[in-house]
Formats: sequence, structure tokens, C-alpha cells
Amino acid sequence: MSQTEPQPVEAPTTPAWRRATQGEHRWAASAAVVFAVGLQSLLPAHLAVKPRWLIPAVATLLLVALIVGNPGRLSRRSKLMRICSLALIACVSAANIYSVARLIDGLLHGTEERDAAALLLHGGAIWLTNVVVFGVWYWEFDRGGPVARALGDQEFPDLLFPQMVSVELAPAHWEPEFVDYLYLSFTNATAFSPTDVMPLSRWAKMTMLIQSLVSLSSLALVIARAVNILK
Repeated sequence: MSQTEPQPVEAPTTPAWRRATQGEHRWAASAAVVFAVGLQSLLPAHLAVKPRWLIPAVATLLLVALIVGNPGRLSRRSKLMRICSLALIACVSAANIYSVARLIDGLLHGTEERDAAALLLHGGAIWLTNVVVFGVWYWEFDRGGPVARALGDQEFPDLLFPQMVSVELAPAHWEPEFVDYLYLSFTNATAFSPTDVMPLSRWAKMTMLIQSLVSLSSLALVIARAVNILK
């Protein structure tokens, strides 16, 4: 009487976001930063940081240094590259915060644009820059940043994407990349609350709260002022 041989048990597959990977390229995030700086350069003089060349010049220098320092995949630790990367997005963020503050101040005191179309255009540029900036922040800090994610340093995520919970909805090699963080930023700026991506860590919750607050306050004032002008 022959016995059935036991079938080998397959080891559980660890999803890519929990193991060391090859790492992302910087190109998507770099293109987003260039786009944000370009939007800021289109703002009128009273909403932009002065001198006008300062932010584009600093951002360009930092971006070139990052690309030259690591043109390939982000999988190698470098304290200097990390500092440059954070300084780049901090520079663009500071410029946009200044623009938001100037816009809100002008709206509250009635000194802002009296042309509804121009007001909506400028407000939209600032809002879109805000979306890009926060998308880069999420990308830079989730599980320690792109390099730490590639090396699998942190076991627990700061942001929970649906593919992390329902692994059958995505291939085994799936892991969040910049476009996923940009999507998170856009939905948070429009819904003013989490949609399908949930914040788990306290910094993620507070960052999403701040983004929603900035987005809501600027959008509400711009739309209200534009409607008032049209009347």
C-alpha cells in the first residue's frame, strides 16, 4: 500500500514593502519639485518670495547636487544627500507658505485681485503647489524615506495603503512609490480627510491635518472672494 508523499509547504511571501528592495529613482519626485517651482515663478510679485530668482536658484542647485550625488536608485545611505533632499523640499515649502500667507492676508484685507479669473488662477497655482509639496513630504518621511524603505529598516508603515492590507489586490513586488504619495496628497487636499490611505503614526496624522487646514482655508477664501467679485 503506497503512501501519499507530503506536499511541500510554500513559505509565505513577504510583500515588497516589508523587505529590502532595489529602491526608487528620484526622477518622479524631482520632476514634481521642478513643476512646483515653475508654478511659484508664475505668481505675481506681491505673492512671491523676493528676490524672485532666490527660490529657483537654491532649488536648482540642491536638485543638481542630489542628481549628481546619486543618479541611480535610492538605496544607498548618505547623510549629506538626505540633508540636501530635505533642504530642497523645505525651501519650496517655505516659499509656498509665504505665498499662502500673503494671499490670505490680501483676501482678508480686501487688497487682493479684483479680477475673479486672475484670483482663481493664482489661488489654484498655490493650491496645486501645496499638493505637490505635501506629496513630496509624505514620500520623504514614510518609513524613514525612500532609502530606508529600500533597505527595509522599519517594520511598521506610517501610511497604510490598501495594497498592504489586501495583498491579493496587488502583485508581490508592489510597494508605494512617489505617485502613490502624490495621489494621497491630492485626495487629502480635496476631501480634507483620509480617503483610502490611512495615517498610522502621529506625524502622518498631524501632517495630513495641517495640509487639510491650509487647503481648506485658502480654497474657501479664494472661492468666496471670486464669487463676491462676480456679483
